[in-house]
Amino acid sequence: MISQQIKEQTLALAGVFQAAELVHQAATTGQWSGYAAEQSIQSLFELKPDTVEDVFTGEFGVNLGMKSLRSALKGEQQHAQTLAYAIELLQLERKYRSNTTMRESIGKSLIAISQMGSTDIDLKDAQATALGELYQQTISTLPTRIMVNGKPVYLQNERTLSWIRSLLFAGLRSARLWVQLGGSRFDLMFGRKKIIDASNQILGS
Repeated sequence: MISQQIKEQTLALAGVFQAAELVHQAATTGQWSGYAAEQSIQSLFELKPDTVEDVFTGEFGVNLGMKSLRSALKGEQQHAQTLAYAIELLQLERKYRSNTTMRESIGKSLIAISQMGSTDIDLKDAQATALGELYQQTISTLPTRIMVNGKPVYLQNERTLSWIRSLLFAGLRSARLWVQLGGSRFDLMFGRKKIIDASNQILGS
């Protein structure tokens, strides 16, 4: 059995990998897993959760991320780009962490965006647009920037770009949570077996 701390850290890390995998999907195919993307975006609005599970509406909310995390840490080539994005998000978190003014400003903006309304598709696109703009105005100004690789036809589509930026935002939020729970680059580099074991247990396989 894994400890509660390891379980929570793995869930947060799965949030990072889920966002990274969705960004890769969007940039290379112009499509992405709708349910997983909605759960990732929703995590941005859970500013004062009681548990880590609440951030993702339960463990299943990061099912895609958990599978991607396990695959990437096993060295499977299909998730090499996802791993690269995840590492970049963890590096970006270090810059974001030190900018208190930006974090406070973003927190207020996220509250406003979360109050836009219901859960229909049009609203989700509207929220993604607002989040994408917020990402451009804030996170994109940090010294560390994430360069997304994909097909120009998708990277030039405004809707796709908004979702990519929103998902990067969600990945950053999960990276922040991972650090707050005690996670570190050392754990990712040298604690892979522990994380894989935890993901196996959470996935039930």
